[in-house]
Amino acid sequence: MAWLAQTDEFQTHWYQAPILGIAAQMGLHDSGLHTHEMGQLLFTQQGCMRISLDNKISLLPPGRVAWIPPFVRHRAQMRASVGYRSVYLSPQYAQKIGQDVVIMNVSPLLRELLECVAIAPFDSNWQQGRLANLVPVFIDELQNAAVEPTLLAIPQDRRFKHLDIEKLPPALNQLALTVGASEKTISRIFLKETGMNYQVWRQQWRFIKGIELLAQGRPYHFITQELGLSSDSAFISFFRKMSGVTPREYQQ
Repeated sequence: MAWLAQTDEFQTHWYQAPILGIAAQMGLHDSGLHTHEMGQLLFTQQGCMRISLDNKISLLPPGRVAWIPPFVRHRAQMRASVGYRSVYLSPQYAQKIGQDVVIMNVSPLLRELLECVAIAPFDSNWQQGRLANLVPVFIDELQNAAVEPTLLAIPQDRRFKHLDIEKLPPALNQLALTVGASEKTISRIFLKETGMNYQVWRQQWRFIKGIELLAQGRPYHFITQELGLSSDSAFISFFRKMSGVTPREYQQ
């Protein structure tokens, strides 16, 4: 493990270890689009991180971990100070976790394992001794972690290039007037390119944006306004429907 300053550079190919961990306290930071030959686990102790892929975005709040397989292009953006941790796994271990980018819930045991692995020295022996005994448990916890629906696919059709994902997407009838396509055509395109019709996609945007605003410590009345909902109780009901828990329970 290395504690990095925000301006320090780190490359996984500088080391031969099958598992590497780094830690940092970040403020505003943008990694830019890049890839690793190792798989990457990203997690934070506080603050929120945005992860952008070629055609998807996701929010990584505290208490969750992002899995990014080897050679997947991604960009990590941090807007506030976070207890940043990153664990890199060789292809041997990465193949056991999966080939898709996912955001996973973190059990108490997995949280402790992630921290233990993240702070292990670069020259740790992962083949023998205590750390070697932890690896199978660590991999098993990752394989069985619950996946959270916080990935939002971005449509690539040129008619939607001007959609501002920082703001609440317009209602379907308004979008139809803006792009000059029928509501049926828009829903068909969204279903093809994102796996969701437009209405479901817009609700997914609301959910992810809500997670980001909660992680920023915004009050409910502010979040309600940003998401275009009628009241705080409407936000709580919506969040419970999307996640199975209330916003307060989600943050615990």
